[in-house]
Amino acid sequence: MRPRELASGLSLFAARTPTLAPATHTNSYALGGRDVLLVEPATPYEDELRAWLEWARGLASSGRRAVALFATHYHADHVGGADTLARELGLPLWTHEETAKRIGREKVAKQLVDGDVIGLEGPSPQRWKVLETPGHAWGHLCLWNEASRALVAGDMVASHGTIIIVPGDGDMRIYLQQLRRLASLDASVVLPAHGEPIDDPTAHFERYIAHRLAREAKVKAAVVAAGAEGATDVELVPGAYADTPPTAWPFALLSLRAHLEKLLTDGEVRQVGARYAAVPAT
Repeated sequence: MRPRELASGLSLFAARTPTLAPATHTNSYALGGRDVLLVEPATPYEDELRAWLEWARGLASSGRRAVALFATHYHADHVGGADTLARELGLPLWTHEETAKRIGREKVAKQLVDGDVIGLEGPSPQRWKVLETPGHAWGHLCLWNEASRALVAGDMVASHGTIIIVPGDGDMRIYLQQLRRLASLDASVVLPAHGEPIDDPTAHFERYIAHRLAREAKVKAAVVAAGAEGATDVELVPGAYADTPPTAWPFALLSLRAHLEKLLTDGEVRQVGARYAAVPAT
């Protein structure tokens, strides 16, 4: 069912987007009881854009008015409709500089940084603090409402499955740091871009961290098993992802590379050409 009212001054609209399985949709959120921030101008599909616009325009019937669009980051399933929605609704787009660089600075009216506060006036005013949380994507932004302890999390977590970290586009070490930062908030609810709202946020973040560290241990074990000559990243996948269906190994390879980058930085793995080998204990 869409749209869905989650609470007073908070509604959700899930639109079909070109995202990675198991996700098929990206959640957009309307934050605010009178002034409204529309989060994630996500879908590029014409039929979904029409439905999204109907939802946004329909806010006026309950005395709410959109003041801006907000994108957590630059991936296509988060900004795919930004041009059309900004034009049709006559709204500015707010996001981080890293997103502006990739989608066109001229399209972004306001570049947000960590610590900025977005105030939304209304019967119950809302204040959303901007948190810069890179790791999945450079300049990734979350929104934190300290009063309600609600967190708009973008792609930092999903309600099901894991988040892929792609070297060059993200960084596993930084991602883990930011997950710990979000876990420390003691949020009451997390609003992810993919899946249902998460009602056990701290435990969910801790599960994500534990999963990544467990996978890192499997990657390291696969490197150790390769011996002194080491192995290529492709050769390491079957050992490090033996618990994952081979059909998913092309995606697993991306995460494995991100883990290898972290292990290289940590000094636990060395690279010779295209091969990776364990650094002997001293």
